[in-house]
Amino acid sequence: MERKYSVIVIGGGIVGLSIALTIQATGKAVLLLDKDEIGSGASFGNAGHIATEQVFPIADLSVLKSIPKMLLDPLGPLRLDWRYLLPLMPWLLKLVGNMRHKPFTHIHQALTTLNSAAFDAWLTFTQKWQLDDLVKIEGSLLVAENSATFDKLGQHSDYLNGIGVQNQLIGQAELLKREPALSSSQIGGIFYPHTGHVINLVELHEKLTQAFIQAGGAVLTQCEVTAIASTSNKDAVLTTTQGTFSGQKVVIAGGAFSKSLVKMVSRINVPLETERGYHLMLPQEYGRLKIPVSSMDRRFIMTPMSGGLRLAGTVEYAGLKRPANMQRARHLLPLAEPMLNEPLNSYQATQWMGFRPSTSDSLPVIDHKGPYIFAFGHQHLGLTQAAITAELVNCLIHEQPTPIDCSLFSIERFL
Repeated sequence: MERKYSVIVIGGGIVGLSIALTIQATGKAVLLLDKDEIGSGASFGNAGHIATEQVFPIADLSVLKSIPKMLLDPLGPLRLDWRYLLPLMPWLLKLVGNMRHKPFTHIHQALTTLNSAAFDAWLTFTQKWQLDDLVKIEGSLLVAENSATFDKLGQHSDYLNGIGVQNQLIGQAELLKREPALSSSQIGGIFYPHTGHVINLVELHEKLTQAFIQAGGAVLTQCEVTAIASTSNKDAVLTTTQGTFSGQKVVIAGGAFSKSLVKMVSRINVPLETERGYHLMLPQEYGRLKIPVSSMDRRFIMTPMSGGLRLAGTVEYAGLKRPANMQRARHLLPLAEPMLNEPLNSYQATQWMGFRPSTSDSLPVIDHKGPYIFAFGHQHLGLTQAAITAELVNCLIHEQPTPIDCSLFSIERFL
């Protein structure tokens, strides 16, 4: 096997895979490697929602008063493993600091800019790689089941329309017309037309991987990086469990595992934590919904897929090593059933837990320093921002102007 490449991409999730394919298509020789399998981890188990409407930081001051109640509920939308509190504390303090008005506004504006570009990037990416059978840009719903929540949705709708995030506030009649399977307990919601979903994440990764290999790309799985070194700005050497490789550029796109990789090449201590998320897949529930439906009251999402209905959500802070608490996945079923007009069939349901990579300011790192490109920390929006991140990284690799200002996502903001 040839050991020298133009570009080496570390991380085979949807972000790394999209980057590798986009660069390989320009004629560069690209190696894509992953410590597990391509498309595993959060890219396998996410909600499948291309959520361009989510333009706010992962936490704000309005949720602080609700946190004690959520933490006291062992199966609520938020859980903190108290044994992990000490290592989490530095990140948590930075997160709270970013709830202040000035940083919050900056983050909100940056996410709005990035997600606006993300929608157009997904349209282009879908067309280029012929993904219309897997990527459905048909919108999504955020619903409410009490009047106070619906009033908040009305204010939210007006605000988003004012900043260019197109949406439509709809009442119960229109909601049930769009999604007849919903119960009359759902009194209305917001329809977001410029969003979408992936109906089969495994097939998406397989199709993109096949296109990458057909274009001349190389893939290595079960390949863990143990060291990265560079002697100049022109190349870097990777030591891995499958040998040594050199690349003119190395892209770090390892998701929640990127922090240790960054430590190999930089003195910057990136405040990156994992927000553990869960899903429950119901294979008998094909066709129940047409588009993703999120509940503002219940804080989770239901996404229709070719393999059934996926219930996903919750946030758990417990690090990368604690065992999963699959009761949190199973609890999604009683959360979902009151929202629907018929009981759900949970026969042969499968459970999953994975790691979302979240920085303390909710923004990804997309930057270029010497031979290294950084592309990680997309929190809940890895799938949403994969295509635009690939476009931005491709511009950085080829030293071309980027379509949006990447200084917003500089790694040096953490100095």
